[in-house]
Parts: sequence; structure tokens; C-alpha cells
Amino acid sequence: MKALIKSIVTSLVDYPDDIVIKETEEDSKVTYHLTVHPDDVGKVIGKNGRIAKAIRTVVYAANTGGNKRIFLDIM
Repeated sequence: MKALIKSIVTSLVDYPDDIVIKETEEDSKVTYHLTVHPDDVGKVIGKNGRIAKAIRTVVYAANTGGNKRIFLDIM
């Protein structure tokens, strides 16, 4: 899942080396914390959060199998 998130976000940002994805796993959920360069935050979030919503939709749809919910936190 980290590779999917990184591949999507890399094409959007100007500083792909500053992408950091951390994974936190709990009983019934997995949370991915995405951090990008401060200049790229707006590009990842998009107007009215449209790009962030689209990224989350793709990540949630890619969750095949497993009984844990996936969350994406963009910082």
C-alpha cells in the first residue's frame, strides 16, 4: 500500500525526495501518515480537497482482503 501511495503522490509533487509515509497499525485499522514538502501540501490536497479525496478513494479501493480498515492522513 505504501508503494501505491508513493507512486500516486510522486507524480503530483515538485520534491519527491521529501515524501515520507509512516504506517500505524491497530486492532481494526491501519493508518498511513503521508508527509510531503511544505510547498507541495497544496498540490496533494488540491482545491477543496478534491485530490486528497481522490487519493483516498484509490487507496480504499485497493484494500482487497483483510478485515482492517485503511485510513490516509495527509500532513
